[in-house]
Amino acid sequence: MPAETVLAEGRVERIGQPGGECADYPSAIHKCIGEITGEGKPLASLQEIGAVGFKAVHAGPLNAPQIIDENFLAAMEQFCFLAPAHNPPYIAAMKAFAEELPGVPLVAVMEPFTWRFMDEAATTYAVPYEWRTEHGIRRYGFHGASHRAASERARILLGRAEVRHISCHLGGSSSVGAFRNGVGEDTSMGASPQSGLPQNNRVGDVDVFAVLHMMKKLGLGPDEMTALLGSQAGLAGVSGKSGDVRDLTEAAAAGDARSKLALDVFVRSIRHYLGAFLVELGGVDVITFSGGIGENSAEIRAAVLSNLSAFGIEMDAEKNRTVKGEGLISTANSAVKVYIVPANEELVVARETVAVVAQAKSAAQQVNL
Repeated sequence: MPAETVLAEGRVERIGQPGGECADYPSAIHKCIGEITGEGKPLASLQEIGAVGFKAVHAGPLNAPQIIDENFLAAMEQFCFLAPAHNPPYIAAMKAFAEELPGVPLVAVMEPFTWRFMDEAATTYAVPYEWRTEHGIRRYGFHGASHRAASERARILLGRAEVRHISCHLGGSSSVGAFRNGVGEDTSMGASPQSGLPQNNRVGDVDVFAVLHMMKKLGLGPDEMTALLGSQAGLAGVSGKSGDVRDLTEAAAAGDARSKLALDVFVRSIRHYLGAFLVELGGVDVITFSGGIGENSAEIRAAVLSNLSAFGIEMDAEKNRTVKGEGLISTANSAVKVYIVPANEELVVARETVAVVAQAKSAAQQVNL
């Protein structure tokens, strides 16, 4: 930064799991830092690291990009129940980086930050209002960095700032977002990343009374039901097999009815939010697909946008099958442009991290003066 040049990239998967490279997050982080620093590597030493940015998920009302401190970590701890698959590993990673790189600023770029301009009606549940004011129960929205990157790219591709845009981030975790002129107006996720579209093994939208009914019927407590809905539900729960769309597509093609049903449920949910946001925006100028599914599954894209020519949405079947990476997949006559836009969450996080650190340094200098 500020040249926005990628010097290195990589990943460590299955941390602490059978077949994984590393037993825990500290060892994984140590491994990553070791691979990018030293002679002949992208960074000569650790001193070249100016900050570490995190695409953090949930700290309730603390949703602005900020320096990570004990108060912030405590806020994340309070919302672990709403983000059990995200907050605990992020907290562990933040603490590990603090030990590995003492003195280096750590910055949390919160996923709900993109949705900070949603109006009160869009963020309020029909529950006792004190739940919101006293306990932070409201709609937050997530996947903000991916949707925001898609929004910025969509306006560049269309060559104008005034754009009505529906962003489909589809992957192991999926959501749909609505933007007007680059401002996030609505999104499918609510108080937790378990809401909205069905995820690979997380539930998505469900009638809360159905959950309460099953808790009584099965004799499950809150923690037990949370574990069930967060790991045994979603597409995997419907199919009884896998939550991976690639596996489901293959099984459905071979005649497996429940795998086909899982795909149909997924597509129907995406179309539900697509239709809702089309009405909310008063029309749409561009639709983008990002994420592992959005970028790679021509079948899901085709199913989501089928029979929508009455709304000015016409997909080019050949382009949809053949375009790799970023590309236009709508027809020349389509009033609504449809693009594949590879997710670029890292760039959004990097930009916000630089801005937060610069602001913190400026504030410190003012204090010293």
